[in-house]
Amino acid sequence: MPSMGDWIRSTHVRTLAETTQTGLHKARQEAMKRNKVVTFWLVSPATTTRPDDTCALDAASGAWVVSLENPAGKCATAPSASVAPRIVETYGPGNSAEGIAVAADTSSISFNGFGQRTGGGAWKVDISHTASTSVRPLRVEVSPSGGIRMCDPAVRAIDTTDPRACNHD
Repeated sequence: MPSMGDWIRSTHVRTLAETTQTGLHKARQEAMKRNKVVTFWLVSPATTTRPDDTCALDAASGAWVVSLENPAGKCATAPSASVAPRIVETYGPGNSAEGIAVAADTSSISFNGFGQRTGGGAWKVDISHTASTSVRPLRVEVSPSGGIRMCDPAVRAIDTTDPRACNHD
């Protein structure tokens, strides 16, 4: 039976994976709604409760911004359709991100007006906890066509129809 600490750490990993997935869905939906390229940016500091103007792009952070332009140094700008960096939404996990390791392919991913990933290829972000090996890691994947899903990178399914298995290594 897992300890209470492992249960809390697992909850933090799951919550961060879910909010990352939510942010990606928001970027994709906004791109289709506006018929413009919209980008999901991972920004530091990782433990902020709300990204501020000290933010920088960081592929190892759980904080994010959805915007039309690069938000580095401008993450505290109010959401606006006209004021640069034209922020749609921001998220900061706060102290719950302490001890969580985030590893994304790149610090940003963009979607076009059709909801497809710009630049082609798949994109992923792995989320795990550094304090315990018994906490299950999770991955959020984006397919080249723009499909977004959460999966378990530890599941190595012999049957490729296992919905928990990740599609991209």
